Amino acid sequence: MLKDFERRFRHKSNKQKDNLFDYSYHKSGSIPGTLRIPPHATTPKIDVIDYTEEKVTCHHQVTPQDCLKYLQTPTISWVDVAGLGDAEIFQALGTFFELHPLLLEDIVNAPQRPKLVNYVDCIAIIIQMAIAKPSREGFWLEQVSIIIGKNYVLSVQEEADFDCFAPVRDRILHNQGIIRQQKPDYLAYALWDAIIDGYFPILEDYGEQIEWLEDEVMLNPTDVTLQKIYQVRRELLALRRAIWPQRDTINHLLRDRYPLISDDVRLYLRDCYDRTVQIIDITETYRELASGLMDVYLSAVSNKMNEIMKVLAVISTIFIPLTFIVGVYGMNFNPAASPWNMPELNWYWGYPVFWGLTLLIAVGLVYFFWRRGWFQNTTTPRRR
Repeated sequence: MLKDFERRFRHKSNKQKDNLFDYSYHKSGSIPGTLRIPPHATTPKIDVIDYTEEKVTCHHQVTPQDCLKYLQTPTISWVDVAGLGDAEIFQALGTFFELHPLLLEDIVNAPQRPKLVNYVDCIAIIIQMAIAKPSREGFWLEQVSIIIGKNYVLSVQEEADFDCFAPVRDRILHNQGIIRQQKPDYLAYALWDAIIDGYFPILEDYGEQIEWLEDEVMLNPTDVTLQKIYQVRRELLALRRAIWPQRDTINHLLRDRYPLISDDVRLYLRDCYDRTVQIIDITETYRELASGLMDVYLSAVSNKMNEIMKVLAVISTIFIPLTFIVGVYGMNFNPAASPWNMPELNWYWGYPVFWGLTLLIAVGLVYFFWRRGWFQNTTTPRRR
């Protein structure tokens, strides 16, 4: 199951690796309302849950024509569409649900910037859902569209392999909470709330990654460490760009009056707003920590280079006087021509004296440097 999940999302991972911050756009001169199907999109799967406070019915793999009869009943219907791989299906859904062509274009042509659009008979909410990778290193972004009508909620996901709406579906089937006692606006809130909850596990993973990177930067900084820090900063920026517009979208629902959004649901949306702000704060904090890790990495590399240069400088300083002595006694003077021409060359103990003086100077310099504390690591405090 895990391998199948990775295989189906491999194209999404490769796309976001290169275009992590891109949004969908048409070529110049395209007709408004054109449905551009993604090349790797899966065939849409339509599931319907029709419920009241007393009963609930669930239907899988239905057709767009089957959805029409649920729109004509007083019950609340949740139509969940997973996949964007068939333009005809979405055109049929747009006809039966009376969706504007521009709204269909925003639903199919993913990714779009999260936004809220108010139409005559419905409210369209387009947001980004974060999906943690199986390796717990990074995430995918998937567009989710939620359309709120008078007696229905239409949700559209890019893929069918990951379902963050499972807790909401279980609450409806098992009549948990008050979801079956409320109107479609509460169902839309529950779906949105499940999407926002999916951001917190991803942020926890990034918190652990930053802690590991802190230890790696302090103990053994390498070029791979720099790449990891850059990748974390880049992904946190993408996460911020996905969640920030959602805060503005919720703020619009709280600030303006919409006939399809009741005052009771507005109270629940305030909780979504607060947790969205919390996600933004955590993301900003992690971004600042990652930026600080970049500075720490540069300082650690610089300190490491200084340590290497210090060792080389100490070795060079020790050998400077030794090189001077060797150079002096390497000159071709004839002691027989004059008593002043290196008389040490005729001494009986001249060679042992030369090595003794050389070792004495070397040991003396090493002792001097040690007393000065130059052999101590710059990252550890010096003892007094």
